[in-house]
Amino acid sequence: MSGEQKMKAKKEQAKGKAKEAMGRTVGNESLTAEGRAEQMKGDARQAKEKAKDALKD
Repeated sequence: MSGEQKMKAKKEQAKGKAKEAMGRTVGNESLTAEGRAEQMKGDARQAKEKAKDALKD
């Protein structure tokens, strides 16, 4: 399950980066903010999984 969550985090980060870039390109602040938020969500998920891995060792 941990690997699945790590992949989900990477997807969220990539999707967020794409949204942020698209928002900047078209000048849509809402889309840019949404992209940043999605990246932060992915970052948080990744940090949680890294902490779990550290506790296992």
